[in-house]
Order: sequence, then structure tokens, then C-alpha cells
Amino acid sequence: MKVISILSLIGLASLAATFATAQDTNAIKKDMAALQGKWSMVSGSADGQPMPEEIRAQMKRVCIGDEVTVRMGSQTFLKAKFTVDPSKSPKTIDYEMTEGFTKGKKQLGIYELEGDTFKACFAAPGEERPADFASKSGDHRTLSVWKRQKDASSQPAQK
Repeated sequence: MKVISILSLIGLASLAATFATAQDTNAIKKDMAALQGKWSMVSGSADGQPMPEEIRAQMKRVCIGDEVTVRMGSQTFLKAKFTVDPSKSPKTIDYEMTEGFTKGKKQLGIYELEGDTFKACFAAPGEERPADFASKSGDHRTLSVWKRQKDASSQPAQK
């Protein structure tokens, strides 16, 4: 009888792990879908210095699949493959830089998604992941807030 009880516990633990993995996968898919489309920068700072308004107004973010491109006017600022983990608190986002001045490097960040607003804080390559949404002088972090553009071509695909 003890063997059956142990096997039952193992079966329940396995089922619980499978359910948790399915929930994590669904949460990842949900956030990845919510990140799709075109975004305009609302605010930004780097190493505690606010981004000048004339630069901020030119910053655009386009997310297609697991790739994000950030442009300043017609110039590519960065391009990266990314992954998210919404099960963490705060949620985590990692960039594998494919273009830009940090090409070939990894940047660790955190993010929040609230409706049509996306907020992210990234450490410089090689630095530890931020624990909060702050950018102070000397911390080598970037903090940005983005608003989804409302034109029809920027809306996430409906499933």
C-alpha cells in the first residue's frame, strides 16, 4: 500500500509541474503577443540622465515575433532577439543584441505591461539585472516607457 501512495504522490507532483509549466507557457505567449506592434517612447533616461525631448520624440519601437527594433528617426538604434519570463517578480526580459553599439552582447532587464503601456529597465551588458524601475547616475541602466501606436498596422494579431 505504501508503494501505491508514493506512486500517487509522484503522479500528483508530476501533474502539478505540468500544469505550472502550461501556465508559464501561456503567460509567456500572452505577454509576447501584447508586446507586438509599433510603440512610441513616452519617457526615457540613461544612467540617470533624462533623454532630451528632441531625441525622445524620434524613438520608435517595433516588435515582430521575438525580435525588437528600436529606431531614432531613420537610424537603427538597436535590434535584438528577446525572451520574457512573466513568472518572475518583477517580470524579466532579456535582449540578445543583433545590431547596434552593443551587438553580440546580452542585456538583462525587467518590464511591466499595463494595457498600451510598456515600461522596461535594462542593465548595461555584463551588469546584474535591475531589481527596480530606476535609473540613477552611475548605475549603467536605461529606463524607458513606451505607448502603443494606435494605427491599425500596430495592433497585435488576434488568435
